[in-house]
Amino acid sequence: MIVDRAVRILVADDEPLFLRTTVSLLEKAGFECRGAPHGHAALEMLQREKFDLILSDLDMPGNSQLEVLHRSRETWPDIPLVVITGAPSLPSAIESLRLGIADYLLKPVKYDDLLQVVRKALTNSAANQTPVPKNTPADSARSKSIGLIGECPPMLAVREMIERSAASDANVLITGPSGTGKELVAESIHRQSRRSGRPFQVVDCTAIPESLFESVLFGHARGAFTGAVRDQPGLLLNADGGTVFLDEIGELPAVQQAKLLRVIQTQSFTPVGMAQQRQVDVRFLCATNVDLDAEVDAGRFRGDLFYRLAVIHIEMPSLKARGDDVVRLAEHFLVTLRPECSPVRGFSPEVIALFREYNWPGNVRELRNAVERGHALCKGTAIVPEDLPPAIRERTPPSATSNESRAEALLEAEKHYLIGLLKEQKGNIAGCSRAAKVSRQCLHGLLVKHQLDPAEFR
Repeated sequence: MIVDRAVRILVADDEPLFLRTTVSLLEKAGFECRGAPHGHAALEMLQREKFDLILSDLDMPGNSQLEVLHRSRETWPDIPLVVITGAPSLPSAIESLRLGIADYLLKPVKYDDLLQVVRKALTNSAANQTPVPKNTPADSARSKSIGLIGECPPMLAVREMIERSAASDANVLITGPSGTGKELVAESIHRQSRRSGRPFQVVDCTAIPESLFESVLFGHARGAFTGAVRDQPGLLLNADGGTVFLDEIGELPAVQQAKLLRVIQTQSFTPVGMAQQRQVDVRFLCATNVDLDAEVDAGRFRGDLFYRLAVIHIEMPSLKARGDDVVRLAEHFLVTLRPECSPVRGFSPEVIALFREYNWPGNVRELRNAVERGHALCKGTAIVPEDLPPAIRERTPPSATSNESRAEALLEAEKHYLIGLLKEQKGNIAGCSRAAKVSRQCLHGLLVKHQLDPAEFR
């Protein structure tokens, strides 16, 4: 990320070799790092210093009750947290998810994967912290539509739908290609609604393993399972009176769809290990980049849940369909990413022309990445074509047909590998996870993606 200073990362781990190696790797990648050999040192640093991201082990002195994560959330609530552990447990995973961690990694971890997770967490954090112009009234609708830059007719229609949606308590379905800003729309609806003073809880439907779904959303009682040493409220109870944003709702497995439907219908749930139901008052907003109508027709998504969630439908346009908004967004990103001392002041006419001609398959997210790269490589006062990614310089990305064929081949190979792994390990998830050298969370997401049931291989 390009900000007005080096990005600072706190790495807390009691394994000396891992700590030194991780700090060294991140520093070589351009980050400024501080290493803490245990939780006590990490807590002291959090009291004195500001960090942009925290990477923390779980099983270490001074963090037996996840003190580092809790203190991070209390002191710096907007800083992304990444957990990496060699001793995962169900209670720690649940509590970590409840605290809104950016990712949960299992040791040993490939450092390329770690760098990717760190960069993604920093990018998502920056995208959600776009500053509001000083001359804009704090309570205006525009100031609450964070990051929704654009004046094209489709975006004006989106803004109107946000304002109209915010005036009601109806559930909202936000659709559109990846990278178009669906979460920003959800947050804008919440900020303009009567619930703006209450919590806005984000639930990534791809990040919660099926076995943890009820515990994470509904909470659990002490003794409900091994390691549950105290009562724990779930995300729904924490969101009482506010808004729950269900991201990637199209990826939710069928069993979880049924449980979610009941909550939406009754505004009640039963925590794991408890007999008494709990009532909540929450509004549901959800987002997906898949065609839920087609998923319903194919029997992969419940029709009754779809109609409960899509009372209001907001469709986000692709960046290519937004005309000159691409230039407005590029200028906006350059201003927010550029340090005050930077000599870079804009884009050359050739770059503006390329921005207008390119197809932008990655949409706004890809544009932001291109502006970041351009600023980082620029040698003068204006970003020129040579500073941009090759695909943009060539005016068109690789052909759609070629991309689709390659994607299909990769998906087929991935599924074939998973089937072979499940057969070899006889459906044992822990064994598959170790053999593939990925976390159980990642493996679960792949199995859901390819609709593979481990029980069929046992």
